[in-house]
Amino acid sequence: MISSDYVLELSNVFYSGQVEPGSCMQRLMGSIKTGVILKDVSMTVHTGEVMAVLGSKGSGKKALLDVISRRVQGPTRGQILLNNHPMNLSLFQQRCGYVTHKCDLIPGLTVEQTLFYTPTKFTGYLKKSKVKQVMADLALSQVANRCTENLTQSEYRRLMIGIQLIKDPVILLLDEPTWDLDPLNTYLVVSILSNASKKYGTAIILTMEKPRSDVFPFLERVLYLCLGDVVYTGGTRQMLEYFNAIGFPCPQLENPLMYYLCLSTVDRRSRERFVESNHQIAALVEKFKIEGSAYRKGSISGPNHATEGTLGGKVPLLVSRPGAWQVGWTLYSRLLVGTVSIQKYGLLRMFLRLLLLPLFFFLLWIFYRDMKMYQHTFVTRSGFILNCLCGAYFFGILNSIFLYPAFRTRYFQESQEGLYGGTLFLITYNLVSIPFSFVSMVAASCIVYPLVGSFDEPLQYLYFALVLWACYIFAEQQTMAILMVVKSRLSAAIFSIYITCICITLGSGILRSIKGLQQWLYYLTYATQTRYASAFLTRQIFSIPELLGTLPYDSKHNCTNMNLIETSITNNHLGYCRYSSGQEFLIERYSRDKTEVIFSDGILDSDMNIGITFAFALGMVIFNLFLYLIPLPAFVKAKFRE
Repeated sequence: MISSDYVLELSNVFYSGQVEPGSCMQRLMGSIKTGVILKDVSMTVHTGEVMAVLGSKGSGKKALLDVISRRVQGPTRGQILLNNHPMNLSLFQQRCGYVTHKCDLIPGLTVEQTLFYTPTKFTGYLKKSKVKQVMADLALSQVANRCTENLTQSEYRRLMIGIQLIKDPVILLLDEPTWDLDPLNTYLVVSILSNASKKYGTAIILTMEKPRSDVFPFLERVLYLCLGDVVYTGGTRQMLEYFNAIGFPCPQLENPLMYYLCLSTVDRRSRERFVESNHQIAALVEKFKIEGSAYRKGSISGPNHATEGTLGGKVPLLVSRPGAWQVGWTLYSRLLVGTVSIQKYGLLRMFLRLLLLPLFFFLLWIFYRDMKMYQHTFVTRSGFILNCLCGAYFFGILNSIFLYPAFRTRYFQESQEGLYGGTLFLITYNLVSIPFSFVSMVAASCIVYPLVGSFDEPLQYLYFALVLWACYIFAEQQTMAILMVVKSRLSAAIFSIYITCICITLGSGILRSIKGLQQWLYYLTYATQTRYASAFLTRQIFSIPELLGTLPYDSKHNCTNMNLIETSITNNHLGYCRYSSGQEFLIERYSRDKTEVIFSDGILDSDMNIGITFAFALGMVIFNLFLYLIPLPAFVKAKFRE
């Protein structure tokens, strides 16, 4: 057994926090009902020991772990010391770990990959060795190549424990690690934790609601809570001596952990039982405050445990942390491995990132392949532009909805450990996402571009693909911004699609001509990317040489016959020919008066439109980077972390 180098001590800790759920508005206004959750809690635990925090639901077990980890938002009083150093958030993030039973891992990664691509101070060979050692200690070696979504509940819990153990924490907090496990796996998890505490020299504090008798030998210390009050804290074996001394001996053949848990729980089956048990627990709490100090601070494992007062400054508490480049490379590698994996989720991500857009554009090619150089196809060409824009926007939204949330939730959970922030996470995500989207859009554009242009002018094809790519990036980033505060994929998708539909309807000039907009709506289109992207594509497609001359309406009607021409002067509604060329069509759709210049310096200026289209995309990327720097309300972040 490794000698104890660290001692965690809580002295007279009080905590007040939220005691009932509230609406979003109540949380924003700070009018949530609060109350005292922890009352005068004191405890001690050494490295190499396992402490169980026991209590019924609502007793304050989870709140205690949150107070130790400095994650609570409400006011706290008292001292939390690690080797006589005050425990603050930075110290906890560097030297401690926290495992919740509602932790999400990235699907598509294997057990070994999940451990290896966890940001730690280890690199290269040392990290590989550490991963193999942790997998062996947690009985995960036999499932090293199994994806996380295919693990059993017990294996999943052990993997979450391994993610923390690989960082070498001196204090490890676990919230209900045996929740909903069968007796065999409960025994397995607790025994593994006991062995790990001795091997790694880690103090383990875990919460349990229904402890079994077979885990009693693995627990060095126990803390009983009832409605925030301490009924007992100290060694498990000394616990029997203490309760026997105050007149509550444990009956033979009874589970002592469960027996004293029932003793520390308010009986709500009737009013009389409630009053009687409440008075009894209050007496037990007062009794322990008077007589329990020796049990709380006493050494329970012999001479290896030094006393608390001798450890201040003995061991350096703060250690070197991985740099931003190392963490960024780890995150980028994890994202890339999760995308190119040959597992089910990896193949799905590859299909969504690379093949979905080309498949949609292939369907567009099938639908529009018979488009000829006739005037009646002008509306068809407008529909083609609309479908290309909708494909870029809506598939950008679709990919974000399906691919981003798993990584976003993992970021919210890992960011509590202080290894990286939102900006670094977004940079690494974009370094993976944007190149894939570029390749996908170039391939998709290659399929449909021959319908409206020629590869003899490769620069025009490149412009066509780049404008659609900028629209894709904008929609993707817009959805990622929404997903920052909205957990539900469906709600985020509906909101993002709704905004995009408004922009397409208002600014594209396809569903409704620009000249037909009211003045205030016309000026509102300046704030939409669709105005500039649609204007560029429309001019590019309707300005090809084949559409510059007078075109026939169809194969049977030649527009050189004036009787067939419909104009504002003749008002011939029986005529077929409305536009003499593609430029006439553009003038009617975009010119708001006869004197307006729309081609060189106006709304159809190609250089301006492609520049502003990319400015919108780049601006949305930068906006997201700043958005993830803004501190979010605690209740928003809690949605993703739990």
